Amino acid sequence: MMWRSLHAAAVALGVAAAVVACGSSETPSPGTPSPAGPPGTGAAFERDVYLFDAYDAEGRRYDHPWLGGLLVPRPQFVDIDNDGDPDLFLQERSGELMFFENIGSAGSPDFRWRTDRFQDLEIGQWYVFQDLTGDGRKELMSELRFSYMQVYRNEGTLEEPRFELALDSIRDVEGRPIFADRQNIPYVTDLDCSGTLDLFLGRVDGSITHLREAERVDGWPRFERVTDYFENIAIIGQIGSMHGANAMAFIDMTGNGALDLLWGDYFEPSVLLIENTATCPDYDLDNPPEPLYTPDGNISTSGHNVPVPADLGGEGDMDLVVGVLGGAFNPNLTASANLHHYERGADGLFRKQTEQFLFGVDIGEESFVEVADVTGNGRPDLVGGNKLDPANTRTARLYLFENREGEDGRPEFHLADTISLAQSYNYAPAMGELFGSGRPDLVLGTWNDGIRVYRNLGHDEGDAAGFPRFEEVEELAIELPRGSHGTPALGDLTGNGLLDLVAGRSSGHVALWQNTGTAESPRFELVDAELGDIRVGRRSAPYLADVTGDGRLDLLVSQDEGAVLLFRNTGNAAEPRFELDEDFSVSLFGLGRAVPVDLDGSGELDLVSGNKSGGILIYRNRGGGFPDG
Repeated sequence: MMWRSLHAAAVALGVAAAVVACGSSETPSPGTPSPAGPPGTGAAFERDVYLFDAYDAEGRRYDHPWLGGLLVPRPQFVDIDNDGDPDLFLQERSGELMFFENIGSAGSPDFRWRTDRFQDLEIGQWYVFQDLTGDGRKELMSELRFSYMQVYRNEGTLEEPRFELALDSIRDVEGRPIFADRQNIPYVTDLDCSGTLDLFLGRVDGSITHLREAERVDGWPRFERVTDYFENIAIIGQIGSMHGANAMAFIDMTGNGALDLLWGDYFEPSVLLIENTATCPDYDLDNPPEPLYTPDGNISTSGHNVPVPADLGGEGDMDLVVGVLGGAFNPNLTASANLHHYERGADGLFRKQTEQFLFGVDIGEESFVEVADVTGNGRPDLVGGNKLDPANTRTARLYLFENREGEDGRPEFHLADTISLAQSYNYAPAMGELFGSGRPDLVLGTWNDGIRVYRNLGHDEGDAAGFPRFEEVEELAIELPRGSHGTPALGDLTGNGLLDLVAGRSSGHVALWQNTGTAESPRFELVDAELGDIRVGRRSAPYLADVTGDGRLDLLVSQDEGAVLLFRNTGNAAEPRFELDEDFSVSLFGLGRAVPVDLDGSGELDLVSGNKSGGILIYRNRGGGFPDG
């Protein structure tokens, strides 16, 4: 069976990887859990961001290769362990707070991923670190559904923080909870140098509500409303009179000690600067907003920018990190370039350093991954498809990460090639030998163009790098029984040496096509549009593999919210039958597909997956991840 040959190649990768010390060598900082996946992942599978080195097309090594990509990053820097350098927090998914420890120095930061869920805190749609009580320890403000501001207090120490819920809401002087639009990120600072806090709430009409600390109750500030139209500010985006979801930050841009305002808006491609023309204790921001200028021109993205000042050089001047959430200016264009870093020069101007501050594998939104020896070097490569090509938004694209042997024998993955085939969206690749050539052919799921079949014609003579030449076999094109987002997988279910086809779709069902052709000429016949009555919610993404070790191909089915379900094959070659294993529970990130393969030479099947954010994830099986047959 072709799957078995691919699996053997994958085990060969594991043997080559046996010399790898899995994971990072640094010890996680106090107060954070050991690296692991989201809730529900279980102890058997452990996420590893740094397991193997990977390189981009120019040969640059990715700093965070298997981070999983970023789509809507909301960053903040805070020295959470009191070691003198800023650590990085990042929100990519609702409710979850990622943590990157700075293991470098104040002048040379080096951020390392530690966890996707810092202390398992639930943070809603936004978060802000701020010392609200004045004890020198940062509290964590975040959204409490829906649109209130809860507070976690550090009950630990400066070096070993431990956050516990302290307030269900920040309140006004009457004791009433203060409402904050959940799509906007509030800001707390001392604008007038009074020693008390000012709270600023951006509104979707482009105005700012200003509240000032009036008293303290049990050590916590209570705020009184100053105005709903702070400094007469009315942000209007470049699209007519539009204004919308927003984020703000205060920073001294002119060096006069006064805090100026930076504003990012859904309908604004730049970061807007509103200058403060007074000095403490006064302020005057009743001035026109201007796009933030750099020597290369104004900052310009797809919109809804989150500006975050941070002293990353340890020199006392603020750099600027901008999370691009994607607004009214085609967010597809920034699906993989959305965490910008601007360094401030002696002239006070910001200069762009990178659009990928956390440099990792990121192929665009909604990545799906397949493992196959595409280059013919005997080592399984990674093939990833995406929702659409950031450089050509009329179609999706495939990316090939070639598995090469490094100098010390360790596998290295190099971005060797990209290719666009069918002009359609949501490429979901599956590979296996269909035409008897000994080479892996390609079955390609799409958004609404069904499933396409491509014959592998091999590489051009003298050129073994990159993708081989693929030729579509149009008469083998498959229409889904109904629905969209076809996600195929190949495997010999009947034991006759021919690869059959299963495919998930938007409804959550899985369909089965039996291969009734020959080893050189496949033919797929639909035998079950709703295999085993399987329905897993939305966007089912199946994969066939013998994960229980009983010689029969089981079915792993992922779904849009990240759950991976195991359906054991309890049938036989004449009639495969799949039954849900209710004791198996794995939860990855949403909109990916779990592919089992032994990556670290442990003899256990690990999991490789894409996800909504567009990168590639690796979960190591620490033993017992899959049940025995």
